[in-house]
Amino acid sequence: MSTHLDALTALLDAKAKGAIKGTAKLVITDQGTVLLSETGAAPSDADAEADVTLKASEAVFRAILDGSQNPITAVMTGKLKVDGNQMRALKVSEVLTT
Repeated sequence: MSTHLDALTALLDAKAKGAIKGTAKLVITDQGTVLLSETGAAPSDADAEADVTLKASEAVFRAILDGSQNPITAVMTGKLKVDGNQMRALKVSEVLTT
């Protein structure tokens, strides 16, 4: 696993812990996969089951995390792909942007 993915997982862990209901899978292009749940964030494999899957580049996820990229705009412009429960995706994006 890359050090970029380790750092991103640590950042996501603090945001997800106690805030995520169900599971969300973040597929970070060319980096790996992170599974978010109420217990936090952990590296995962791409085949893991989740309520919703969000797929984007590391740069897009970092921009969402730092507030410079609106997640809804990212979806509308094709930078962020969502597969699964759309309402869950909105909740996940709220957690990521706080």
